[in-house]
Amino acid sequence: MKFQMEDVTVYFPYDHIYPEQYHYMLDLKRALDAKGHCLLEMPTGTGKTIALLSLITSYSLSKPQNPIKLLYCTRTVHEMEKTLAELRLLHNYQLKHLGDSAKILAIGLSSRKNLCINPNVVSANSRDSVDAACRKRTASWVRELAITNPNIETCGFFEGFERVADNVILPAGVYTLQDLRAYGKMKNWCPYYLARRMVPKANVVVYSYQYMLDPKVAGIISKEMQRECVVVFDEAHNIDNVCIEALSVSVRRQTLEGATRNLSKMAQEIDRLKKTDANRLRQEYNRLVDGLAQRGNLPITDAWLANPALPDDILKEAVPGNIRKAEHFLPVLRRLVQYLKGRLETENVEKEGPVSFVASINSQAGIDQKMLKFCYDRLQSLMLTLEITDTDEFLHIQTVCDFATLVGTYSRGFSIIIEPFDERMPHIPDPVLQLSCHDASLAIKPVFDRFQSVVITSGTLSPIDLYPRLLNFHPVISRSFTMSLTRDCICPMVLTRGSDQLPVSTKFDMRSDLGVVRNYGRLLLEMVATVPDGIVCFFVSYSYMDGIINSWNEMDILKEIMQHKLVFIETQDVVETTLALDNYRKACDCGRGAVFFSVARGKVAEGIDFDRHYGRLVIMYGIPFQYTLSRILLARLEYLRETFQIKEGDFLTFDALRQAAQCVGRVIRSKADYGMMIFADKRYGYHCLHHELNCFIYYFILLMDNHFTRRVFVLKFANCSCNSTIYYMFK
Repeated sequence: MKFQMEDVTVYFPYDHIYPEQYHYMLDLKRALDAKGHCLLEMPTGTGKTIALLSLITSYSLSKPQNPIKLLYCTRTVHEMEKTLAELRLLHNYQLKHLGDSAKILAIGLSSRKNLCINPNVVSANSRDSVDAACRKRTASWVRELAITNPNIETCGFFEGFERVADNVILPAGVYTLQDLRAYGKMKNWCPYYLARRMVPKANVVVYSYQYMLDPKVAGIISKEMQRECVVVFDEAHNIDNVCIEALSVSVRRQTLEGATRNLSKMAQEIDRLKKTDANRLRQEYNRLVDGLAQRGNLPITDAWLANPALPDDILKEAVPGNIRKAEHFLPVLRRLVQYLKGRLETENVEKEGPVSFVASINSQAGIDQKMLKFCYDRLQSLMLTLEITDTDEFLHIQTVCDFATLVGTYSRGFSIIIEPFDERMPHIPDPVLQLSCHDASLAIKPVFDRFQSVVITSGTLSPIDLYPRLLNFHPVISRSFTMSLTRDCICPMVLTRGSDQLPVSTKFDMRSDLGVVRNYGRLLLEMVATVPDGIVCFFVSYSYMDGIINSWNEMDILKEIMQHKLVFIETQDVVETTLALDNYRKACDCGRGAVFFSVARGKVAEGIDFDRHYGRLVIMYGIPFQYTLSRILLARLEYLRETFQIKEGDFLTFDALRQAAQCVGRVIRSKADYGMMIFADKRYGYHCLHHELNCFIYYFILLMDNHFTRRVFVLKFANCSCNSTIYYMFK
C-alpha cells in the first residue's frame, strides 16, 4: 500500500498496516525531521523491521536532492539476513511503483568467516584463523613476493577483484551474504573485499553492532560515513552491555605466557630484519617521529584493527621517543607483561582505579601513561614493518597492548579487578585481571556525536527512561507502543504456589528446596499433558538448570515428562545446542511434540524464534537476576549510583526483567501466532504488584494488549486450576 504521512509518501509492501506501525513510523519521521536521536519500543510480532525500512527509505526517496544513507545494525547474522530479505521485498514494491528512480544498493557486511569463498581459507576453525589465512594470501608484501616466486600461494578471488577494483560497480539491488558469495563465485571476485569497497557507495548497509560500537572495528569500517546517515540499532535492549563489552579486556596467565612467546618471536624477526633490511626499520622510526597520522594510506589488505580508544587528535602526536625504536619497544612490553604476571600472583581479590594502577606501573615497571596510551598503535606499526601475517598467533600480545592503551587513556568509568579464582569455584586457581568498563556511554558517544539521527529500538526497552541515563544522551522522541490484537492469542499467567500450596521461587534460600523443585516439575508435567506441540522452559542459569534436571530425574518426573514429549537441552557448546534445536523442531514438525530447556541469558534466549507450533507455551522459572556476588557487577552498580544516580535495585530489576521479557517473547513472533506465558515465581505475585519488579512485568503484559490481558491475566493459581483456560486456548 501507498499512503501519505505529512510531506512523505510512504511505500509499504503489504495490503494492511497495524495502527501501532503507523504511529511508530510517525514518531520515527518526526525524529528524522528534528535531526535527533530517538528511543522507540514496539512489541515483538508487530512488524517493527518493515516499518523502519519503509519509512526511512521512503523518507530518502522524498528528498532526492539530499538522500540519506541507512546503517542498520543487528546482533546476529541470522537477523541480518532477515532484515535484508524484508528490504528486498520492500525494494521490489518500490520499483513496481516508481521504476528505476527507486533503485538502491543494499548490502550485508560480515566477517571473512561468513563471506569468504576460498575453500582453503574458510575451512579454518575460528574467525581469527580465517582472517590470518586470508592475510597470508592477500597482504601486499606477500603478493609482491609471489610475482617472482610461484610457490607462494595467493588468493585467486582477491587477485580477480583487485584487477578491476578501481572500476568495480555492483549493480543496484539488495544483496544478502549468500547473494554476495554467489556473485563473487560468478565473477571470480572476493565477496568480502567487494562488500568493503561498496560500503561507501551503498544506500543501505546492514551489519553487526560491533562495526559501529567497537572502536577497533568501527575505526576501519565506519569512520568514513557521512554525518547525514541514519543509524538504527535493532533489538537494542542489551545495547548497554554490548558497549561495555567492547571496552573491557580480560588478561589471564595463558594470555601473558602467549604474549611472552610472541615477544620472543618478534625479537627474532627484528634481528633478522636488521641484517637483511635495516632501512625498513629506519623508515618506520621516521614515520613515528612525524606522528601516527603520517603513516599514509595502507592497502585495504594490510589495514589493522583500529586503536581501541585514541581520539583522532591524539593520532597527530608523535609516539614517545623511548618506544619509537623496535629494540626499545619490546623491552617495555616485556616489563609490562612481567608486571601483570606479578599482579596475578595475588591470593586476595584486588580492585583498583585506572589512575592508581597506572601510577603503580610507572613506579614498578618504569612505564608512564603516554607510553601505555600508544602501545596498541606502536605494536600495529611494528607488526606491519615486520610483515607478520600469522595474526592469529599474536592475539595474546595484542590483548596486552589493548589493555595498556585503554588503561592509559581513560581515568574514569573503568575498574581493574584482580581475582585469584572464580567465586563459584574457589578450589580451582584461575587468576584473572579484568579491565572492566562501567560506562556504556563511552563506546556509543562517538556514534551520537558523529551521526545526526540514531534510532534505538526493540520490543523490550521498558522502563524506557533508563536508557538515556545509561547511555548519556537526550532523545528527541522516546515512546512505547502497545500491541493491538483482534483475537485471544496470548495467555499470560503467574504461578506463586505449587499444587501443595507451598510458595515457589528461585531465590537463593529456596531454590534447593525439594518442595520447590517438585512443584516446578509437577507444573511442567501437567503442561506437557495438556499443551500441544512445543514447550520452552527458561531457567535462571546453567548450573540451576543442571541441578533441577538432575533432581527431576531422581524423582522420576523427567521420565513421566518424556512419556508425553521428547526433551532437549541447551548446553554451552554451540554445536550441541544447534543439533538439539534441529531435533526439537523435527519433533514438533512430526507431531510428537517436545520440550526445550534453555537459559535466560543463553544464546537461545536472544536469537532463536519459537514461532507457530515450535512454541505454544513458555515457562519462565524464576527471575533471571545477574550473579549479584560478581565483583564486576558490584563495581558497575557502584559507578551507576555515583555517576548517574541509578539505584542498585533499580538496575538489577530492570536488567532481570528485560531478560525475562525476551524469554517469554520467544513464542509470540507475529499477530497470527498464539501461546501461553507462565511466570513461575512467588515474586511475580499480585500481593506485591505495586513493587517495581511486578509493575514492570504487569506493564510488559499490558503492552501486548490492554483489553485482552486484563481478562485472562491469572495472577495466582494453584493445583493447576488454569487447565480450563489452557483447554480453551488449544481446543
